[in-house]
Amino acid sequence: MKERVLITRKIFPEALALLKEQGIAYEMHEGPPLTKQELRRRIEGAEGLICLLSDRIDREVLEAGRGLRIVANVAVGYDNIDVQAASELGIMVTNTPEVLTEATADLTFGLILAVARRIVEGDRLVRSGGFHGWELDLLLGAEVHHKILGIVGLGRIGQAVARRAHGFGMEILYFDPIRRPEVERELGARFVGLEELLQRSDFVSLHLPLTPQTRHLLGKRELGLMKPTAFLINAARGPIVDEAALVEALKAGKLAGAGLDVFEHEPNVHPELLKLDNVVLTPHIGSAGRETRVKMALMAVENLLAALSGQRPPNLVNPEVWPSLVKRARPG
Repeated sequence: MKERVLITRKIFPEALALLKEQGIAYEMHEGPPLTKQELRRRIEGAEGLICLLSDRIDREVLEAGRGLRIVANVAVGYDNIDVQAASELGIMVTNTPEVLTEATADLTFGLILAVARRIVEGDRLVRSGGFHGWELDLLLGAEVHHKILGIVGLGRIGQAVARRAHGFGMEILYFDPIRRPEVERELGARFVGLEELLQRSDFVSLHLPLTPQTRHLLGKRELGLMKPTAFLINAARGPIVDEAALVEALKAGKLAGAGLDVFEHEPNVHPELLKLDNVVLTPHIGSAGRETRVKMALMAVENLLAALSGQRPPNLVNPEVWPSLVKRARPG
């Protein structure tokens, strides 16, 4: 058997079959999430690590894996990994971009519709026996078509959401470090500053990575710029929003509602959010279509196999390590 690989959580049989085909010895943890101490112990001797975004791979963990060559994250975001430490230690880090774009955009638009049209509230009403017939003012919500959607972060997922919004006849505003003239031409999207986007939008949807610069990008001041009739949608990363400030704005009627697939202290959710009817909460399932999740696992394995065979992985997020690794790469 070849190199030993540690897999922190259960992944799909299709991905495991690919490892077996290549003769890779792996150890897959199937119980509760590994503690940091357990992860440090079990990573000793491993040359590859396949992890999920809920695994914290910090410097201490990386240093414990003395023979570690690659960390293959089964996610497009990699804020759960200390990439700088990995680079300093000569460890490759990879992610799984593109394959989850459409699934996450679907979920995002589902959140928009669910919170605006009060779909979850309606479901609860019917199940509880509270529906006694059609009424003119029963669960009146906000309409979505022809409203203004502000997209913060117009990367792959943001663009996919914009295409869906275009089908609803929505006016699209966006804020992004990079201007996207091709999207402006295709969908009529308009590039604006963040403050204007917040002030004008009926729905604000977040689609940007978590970095030191984007942590609490939306705090009390920014949320205060939004219309009291507006909705906030977050299917990106929880800490982009100051959750306490969001709760305050929702309870004070400064926002109409929120649709959240991610949370600041995940998996913990601010207890006040759980009490609010104008908030739709989902358990970080943006990419949770089966086909998409299988593709993500397969991509992570393909990244790992490339690295272990001395090739540059196709989705290397710290390319600065590659030149120093070329001489050490060994054939598969």
